[in-house]
Amino acid sequence: MTPKRRRLSIVLIGLVMLGTAAALVLTAFEDNLVFFFSPTDLQTKQISPDQRIRIGGLVEEGSWTKSDDGLVSTFRVTDLDNVIPVTYKGVLPDLFREGQGVVAEGRFAQGRFDASEVLAKHDENYMPKEVADALKKSGKWHGDEKQ
Repeated sequence: MTPKRRRLSIVLIGLVMLGTAAALVLTAFEDNLVFFFSPTDLQTKQISPDQRIRIGGLVEEGSWTKSDDGLVSTFRVTDLDNVIPVTYKGVLPDLFREGQGVVAEGRFAQGRFDASEVLAKHDENYMPKEVADALKKSGKWHGDEKQ
């Protein structure tokens, strides 16, 4: 084998290894990506039932109910245009309240969102950025301009 062919072989092997490494990294990122949607987005887009997503909005007034054992909570999340029913099994955060901002992570199937995690705002001045942006985009909420 001539030195020119040896160098070409090494370069080609290096490119194949680099391509393989890039493919593995992208596959790992794809498995960990969680996209954010508002209730209006969920009404207009097709979401695979096995895809993990986050939804955000306001907890609709009068929509929060608990099961008799206190472990399963149901509530509705709204962006003031559309509403998505949410079911969550577990203990809700202490700051969870109706009319307040919330972000829930889980799976959306058959018009219902099954949450595996619920995040509530942490003080009276905070609205999660994704929720505030979605509500502002809908034109229904202007909130505090300091954010």
